[in-house]
Amino acid sequence: MQERTRVRLDVSYDGTDFSGWAVQPQRRTVAGALVAALDLVLGAGAATGLTVAGRTDAGVHATGQVCHVDLRTELWHQHEHTLLRRLARLLPTDVRVRAMTGAPADFDARFSATFRRYEYRVTDAPWGAEPLRRHDTLSWPSRLDLAALNTAADGLVGEHDFAAYCRRKENATTLREVTRLDWRRAPDGILVATVQADAFCQAMVRSLVGAMLAVGDGRRPADWPAGLLARRERASEVNVAPAHGLTLVEVGYPDDPAEYGRRATRTRRLRVPPPA
Repeated sequence: MQERTRVRLDVSYDGTDFSGWAVQPQRRTVAGALVAALDLVLGAGAATGLTVAGRTDAGVHATGQVCHVDLRTELWHQHEHTLLRRLARLLPTDVRVRAMTGAPADFDARFSATFRRYEYRVTDAPWGAEPLRRHDTLSWPSRLDLAALNTAADGLVGEHDFAAYCRRKENATTLREVTRLDWRRAPDGILVATVQADAFCQAMVRSLVGAMLAVGDGRRPADWPAGLLARRERASEVNVAPAHGLTLVEVGYPDDPAEYGRRATRTRRLRVPPPA
């Protein structure tokens, strides 16, 4: 058995023209672009076990995505200092690998993570989004009340069953702990929601944003989003906010690398259903 090295990749991408992260037949995906570039540089199949911290949906962006691959240690040492620039020449311009670093063998980009942080950008300016920000900022047709948005957000912080805000998967839990959820109005007038949790289920962030926007423009009372937490099925009246306003900005990991494996083990017990 040849010795292998686990390598962490820090990745950014503009999700506009991607059909999400995961490889899909006949579709352009972020993982597909990465695998193709790695194959060209290192040889087909040299990088194995591509694992991502969060599988973003079609149209969602990232400035702080993290994934890992496994390489033969000899190959990693051979290319360690040139791989970033070689990938930069081969990757499409809407995806960048910003760093590649050797990691402990028990580092897992998905299960070792302690949190994921997203931002959602919305403009309520009457003229809409600035042309250079149209791909990452949602234009809202009416004025949004910042105080009402934050009141709605307060009721969603904490550990809850977010079934009303998730696309349920068989045998998967919808219990999540939201550790931060707030809105701010940036100096340029853009409203930015910051959402942080241990993990998110599918469509959860955009569903939360959609519910809060209904409060922000006065269509729903401020306690309506929190009231939906009593549901055990997806709430059909919640509109999922468009994908292009959402960006994954950071994935957190234990400060001590010795904790990577223990964190991954604990998370798998929580997130992965036992065999039938």
